[in-house]
Amino acid sequence: MSDTGHSEGKLRYGMVIDLDKCTGCMACSVACQAENNISFRADESNKLRSITWMEIYHLNNGKGYPDYQFAYLPRPCMHCDAPHHSPCTFVCPVNATTRDERNGLVTHIYPRCIGCRYCMVACPYHARDFNWWDPAWPKPMESMLSPEVSPRMRGVVEKCTFCSHRMMKARSKAYLDKADLEAVEYTPACAEACPTKAITFGNIRDANSEVGKLIKDPRAFRILAKLHTEPKVYYLSGHEWVRKQADNVVKG
Repeated sequence: MSDTGHSEGKLRYGMVIDLDKCTGCMACSVACQAENNISFRADESNKLRSITWMEIYHLNNGKGYPDYQFAYLPRPCMHCDAPHHSPCTFVCPVNATTRDERNGLVTHIYPRCIGCRYCMVACPYHARDFNWWDPAWPKPMESMLSPEVSPRMRGVVEKCTFCSHRMMKARSKAYLDKADLEAVEYTPACAEACPTKAITFGNIRDANSEVGKLIKDPRAFRILAKLHTEPKVYYLSGHEWVRKQADNVVKG
């Protein structure tokens, strides 16, 4: 462990989302819901109570026709890599949310969570949701739930995990194959479902990987990087107004 609090290993999972390729189809969000057994209600109109790990935001340049432009911004958990602690892990009184220093994934231990929601307040990206109701699905859908992801109970917080269960499955296979566990590759459901291949996932510490090259792209930026949370989700856009609006820049 270095004096910055980071693991000196060569593995750090991260994501790059090309906003110039994103069409706002929400396939990533739907795939995330299905893959991670995210519950929903018959009436989802109250967005303060709904649960969405991959939120899709609509941005526009604020101009009228014919200069009007718009873009979509998918927002998963940023899996912040700030030294020593991510903002959410720092405030949790029961250590229910932790960062795995072997790979940088920020996880949430549901049975340990007491529902205080301090992590929701600390997260500057609004990337966490609270379970206000017991999880429920229409009867035909209960048989289609993934056995690899446990449903969350009422009264706990949940968030994007970068499909960590897929990572564990890939690690198990690598272990049996006697392969390098720090070279394990896998694809989260959102990246797999994206029809335009706008989402790229991998080891950002591998300079030769696709994701390692994309984070060096001149169009690359991170949301609220000025807070020094060191988010591991990068975005690409060739439009200056997208980069400014995504970073919550206020005129004046």
